[in-house]
Amino acid sequence: MCPANRLGRALAGAGFDVLLLDLAPPPALADAPLPSLSFAAADVRDEAALTSHFKGASLVFHLASYGMSGGAQLQRQMVQAVNVGGTCAVLTAAVMAGVGRLVYLSTYNVVYGGQEITGGDESLPYFPYPEGHYDAYSSTKGLAERAVLGANGTPLPGGGTLRTCALRPAGIWGPGEQRHLPRIVRYLEMGLFCFVIGRPEEAIVDWLHVDNLVQGCLLAAVGLTAEKGHIAAGQAYFLHDDHPGVSSQVNQFAFLRPLVEGLGYRHPTAIIPTWAAFYAAWLLEWLHWLLWPLLDISRWFILTRTEVLKSGRTHHMSCAKARRQLGYRPRRHSFQPVVAWFVERGHGRKAGSGRGGLRLAAVLLALLAMILGARLVRSNSSV
Repeated sequence: MCPANRLGRALAGAGFDVLLLDLAPPPALADAPLPSLSFAAADVRDEAALTSHFKGASLVFHLASYGMSGGAQLQRQMVQAVNVGGTCAVLTAAVMAGVGRLVYLSTYNVVYGGQEITGGDESLPYFPYPEGHYDAYSSTKGLAERAVLGANGTPLPGGGTLRTCALRPAGIWGPGEQRHLPRIVRYLEMGLFCFVIGRPEEAIVDWLHVDNLVQGCLLAAVGLTAEKGHIAAGQAYFLHDDHPGVSSQVNQFAFLRPLVEGLGYRHPTAIIPTWAAFYAAWLLEWLHWLLWPLLDISRWFILTRTEVLKSGRTHHMSCAKARRQLGYRPRRHSFQPVVAWFVERGHGRKAGSGRGGLRLAAVLLALLAMILGARLVRSNSSV
């Protein structure tokens, strides 16, 4: 279940009237409808439509974004239009409709761009824009977050004030999550999940279960109220599962082992150095650009440089601020429901499955990247 639908159900279950806005309704909405949870089609860039839908609302959660992963990261114009233009439209519509509270779903990437971070907190500066990031998603999310926090305190036409805050979640996981895990499963089925990036001690990261994300969203909304002294107004918060060695602050690929093995696949043991994977991703990005008019290779496989740095470099944060100010208390969750969710939908290793040709292509690409990278390193050292 996608985070928006999960959040909407939690709010509806608490007695609120909830309207989900998206380009298309989430499938789970029709499967288990709730009387106080409804849907309307809307584009996040359509300020007039948003203003109309926001009228009468007291709270907006802005979760929409574009270009988080894969080939979509390389579609810079669309990423800019949705993440920056869409956020500006949401803010304007919220003010025009008299909405008093707005919670924005941001990302670790507003402060992370490949550098090692250990126990980082909200005092970290924004990563340099635009020259720092290798992708448009990260830089545009940084611009959008600054716009959201900058709008805090905006007077509303009918009286009152707009209060805003931003949540920076780790990688989201859980049953029905639609971004990270389905892609991993697709690569497993294609035979492409055949190596890990970086040594285990080089890639310590955080994860966030979707239910813990929902908890953080609800607490942030409460933190914007007068009853809580508007403690969250104008603030940003890191969110993760906060259970070292269990489901947070673990190696990226070790974290995925229960999913891989639960679906009947062998967890890879071959290690590709992070720098080699980085050059392989660079080659894939170039192939994507060259072949885009004729063939969208991202339909099968695309790994971007940003994704390599997210997978192969240590960057984990502290969520002490969310605990202290919001009362955030994440719960532990098992991978078993996630595995069951995929199995129920026909996923899992079958006899004779796996595509040796694609696996070989992936290995050859990695070797080519290692050769190219080694030559570039030698060239730079001789200058």
